[in-house]
Amino acid sequence: MPDRATIEDFLAQRHVAVVGVSRDSRQFANGVYRHLRSGGRTLHPVNAAAAGALLEGDPSYPSLASVPGPVDGVLVLVPASAALAVVQDAVDRGVGRVWLHRGAGSGAVSDEAVQACHDAGVRVVDGACPLMFADPVRGIHHLHRVLSGRRIAA
Repeated sequence: MPDRATIEDFLAQRHVAVVGVSRDSRQFANGVYRHLRSGGRTLHPVNAAAAGALLEGDPSYPSLASVPGPVDGVLVLVPASAALAVVQDAVDRGVGRVWLHRGAGSGAVSDEAVQACHDAGVRVVDGACPLMFADPVRGIHHLHRVLSGRRIAA
């Protein structure tokens, strides 16, 4: 389980790639993308199947390697079976922070992806949802934040 310092460090980053943003704006990943972007961050949607398309009004990229400019963190919103490849791409790019999203079920968290982060010295948020911590926290995410606060170390 992630600690609060790692969560806050990730959320303090200004340039974040979000892997898993969809062409369908109703998808959960897209809602996370919009919320984080509203916090003044520069976000880059990454989706190999939608490369070059506008996702949430921003140009999308087929891979982390193709994202221009700095990338301080990578938010992974893909199934756990695809997370290790994303982590390896982040390591190859030299990104020092990865958030493996977890909502219902395992989300993007896999033992292999977490271990790859640790092996490479990447700070990893291994579970939890950014909407529980990225202010303003609203609705059900506020309740989840309160409940998870008992499990997430300070």
